[in-house]
Amino acid sequence: MKYVITIGREYGSGGRFIGKKVADTLGIPFYDNELITEACKDSGLSPAVFETFDEKTDGFFSGAGMYSYDISLSQKVFLAQFDAIKKIADKESCVIVGRCADYVLRDVPNVCNIFICAPMEEKIKRAVEFYGLNPEKAASQIIKKDKKRKGYYNFYTDLDWGKASNYDLCINSKLGIDNCVNVIVNFVKERFNLE
Repeated sequence: MKYVITIGREYGSGGRFIGKKVADTLGIPFYDNELITEACKDSGLSPAVFETFDEKTDGFFSGAGMYSYDISLSQKVFLAQFDAIKKIADKESCVIVGRCADYVLRDVPNVCNIFICAPMEEKIKRAVEFYGLNPEKAASQIIKKDKKRKGYYNFYTDLDWGKASNYDLCINSKLGIDNCVNVIVNFVKERFNLE
């Protein structure tokens, strides 16, 4: 049976690490930045455009587009990623991190939507260790990054980012990366009747 796990996450919560380990444990592909490569293939947009506008909004229409109805580059990137997510989900079981994948696949059967959060002190520790954030500025940078993620998600969907009722499972990574992986894998196996 084909199934997809989507993972929304707070910055510094370890969501990407958890998603990768879940995919490895289940023996299925993992997509995060790899979605950019997939989206570039059919869109005609360069990888540099995707890197610049990935998970960002600049309004629905570009400045000139207000009169000519051209969509903005961020909207084109979102639509290309939207198409790539749909194609990947049609093709294979996988784990997809971020990029509103839960919303994109809202009408697809066998999708499990997960959100990962963490206390600020845990996020600071992880962001300093793994992303090289300055310890004195880490909290404000994390807040800004989460605000951008929330803005992006809320802009492109009719849902609230991080709201528990929008997900099948919400988990606090204070539990530890490996414990989170075990909880998610067991939940998914039970949900989809996997051996």
